[in-house]
Amino acid sequence: MATIEECRSALDRLSDNLRHANGEVRSAAALDRTLSCHITDLDTTFTGRLVGGRIEVRDRLDGPPREKAEIRLAMAGDDLVALVDGELNFAKAWASGRIRLEAGFRDLLRLRSLL
Repeated sequence: MATIEECRSALDRLSDNLRHANGEVRSAAALDRTLSCHITDLDTTFTGRLVGGRIEVRDRLDGPPREKAEIRLAMAGDDLVALVDGELNFAKAWASGRIRLEAGFRDLLRLRSLL
């Protein structure tokens, strides 16, 4: 089972990957939205913003998110690490329910290139 530190590191690596992306991925990540990532097996939530093509993690809270972010993710810690390491396909994990993504319809349309 991934630790809180490994999950935080995975989010930092994901942010770096988005920052160095090109084309449609860079455009999709260029939103300015609040973001939460609930790590279900650790019952902890990272909160922050997706801004300027980067994920800025601002806080870590025990339990589920306290406020509704504009983009909300939920998954097990091992799935987050595997996703960032390229070992887990986001679309398949999302379709099977291993990863939950909630956002407004327009944001989902823009984020589809990240999937």
